[in-house]
Amino acid sequence: MVLSRFWLVIFISAIVFVMFSLFSGESYTIDHVLNGKKDDPILISEKFVEELPAFIRDSIRKVPEQTMIINRDTLNADTTYVYKNKTVKIYSGVQKSDGLLPTCKSTLLDLIIPLIAYLAFFCGLMELLIISGASGKLAKGLSPVFVKVFPSIPKDHPSISYMTLNFAANFLGLDSAATPFGLKAMESLQEINPDKDKASDAQIMFMCLHASGLTLIATSIIGYRAAANASNPADVMLPCIITSFIGTIAAFLIVGIKQKINFKSASLVLVLITLIAGIIGLLMYVNHLDLIGKNYFTSNLSALILIGIIAFTLIFSFLNEKKFTTANTTVFDSFVVGANNGVKTGVTIFPYVLGMLVAISLFRNSGLFEIISNWIAFIFSNMGVNKQITDALPVALLRPFSSAGSRGFLIDSMNTFGADSLTARLSSIFQCSAESTFYVIAVYFGSVNIKNTRYALGTMLLVDLICVITAIFVATWFF
Repeated sequence: MVLSRFWLVIFISAIVFVMFSLFSGESYTIDHVLNGKKDDPILISEKFVEELPAFIRDSIRKVPEQTMIINRDTLNADTTYVYKNKTVKIYSGVQKSDGLLPTCKSTLLDLIIPLIAYLAFFCGLMELLIISGASGKLAKGLSPVFVKVFPSIPKDHPSISYMTLNFAANFLGLDSAATPFGLKAMESLQEINPDKDKASDAQIMFMCLHASGLTLIATSIIGYRAAANASNPADVMLPCIITSFIGTIAAFLIVGIKQKINFKSASLVLVLITLIAGIIGLLMYVNHLDLIGKNYFTSNLSALILIGIIAFTLIFSFLNEKKFTTANTTVFDSFVVGANNGVKTGVTIFPYVLGMLVAISLFRNSGLFEIISNWIAFIFSNMGVNKQITDALPVALLRPFSSAGSRGFLIDSMNTFGADSLTARLSSIFQCSAESTFYVIAVYFGSVNIKNTRYALGTMLLVDLICVITAIFVATWFF
């Protein structure tokens, strides 16, 4: 219900603002909102040649292409004059994201089709884990801990193994694997959900822990920083881990208090201590490496873990081939069945993802998001907050809505302020310390047709805010 109303507010407010801008003269055209593409120049005016200043008019008539670019500036987009059919179109600024119709197309071609491919492959592997008995063994081993965190889940339930694989994939930065494991977990949790239209306590806890984004190897962030010639691309790794860890603990405590979980359980304390010790150990190991060693370690660990999971699944399935025979199937046929289920899941979630991304596209291109962002930055700057911090806030504000959009701001901050600036480093921490909340909600709850997400959205946004505040403190402390 909350998500539905929020979606309507985004859509309606963006449409109202677009229409107001057009009829008030603030915008010359709204075509870019519907048909424009990211980084395209925006048409701001159209005039007859005679209405232009003489030096521009003369220059346009002299150049063969009948095009003139002025105001060349490293900080601002060029203003372009294009003469055609007796009029001059004036373009200035660039579009922040694809328009509504291109977003529909890119959602299918650039997001859903690749996602379906990932889902098909990893759901095929998960089918092997189920029939071979590996998932059951994993669930049985982890049940003592998970029944404390998820008291409504029966002991040794299959969802335990799926959630474990999802958390592990997120922890190692394996986004392509995390989503299929997470969707399988939601599907499994839905089987024991007494109210199929309403999110269960277990589903909300899983979603909030997943969205808190606990990450050990921020591979993509390190890659962006390396491409921007950062002196030490991996120097944000520890701040990212600290921020995402605090976000995860906050998510667990907020949801746990709501669900009246017993925090004094010895098994929970032991797991928490083990997790902290493991993180500290890995950080100490990475910290003693030189720059090349850090880059080599961070770029290969996640890939090795993923290959290891694939290899283990196939080998374990081969060693337990009798179980497949008993189930009247083969290892390969089971993989195909699981892959087919993955494709069906991808098709199911497409409308949910499309609806959310189109609303976000309209919201951004309307100019309303930029106004809100500028006002927030203005308020913070008047409170005495460092300008380098306020310059990074657009990444934090956009992250819950769009990973691709916030990534664009991140890259822009590195290009504008330098990869080793506080702004760029803080933007990197914002980017890796939380999930795209609205996308995650649409994908995961949409995959099992849950209409009432209860307090999941509010909790996830609160955790996002905690991560933002933590990131600011951590970044100023480290850098």
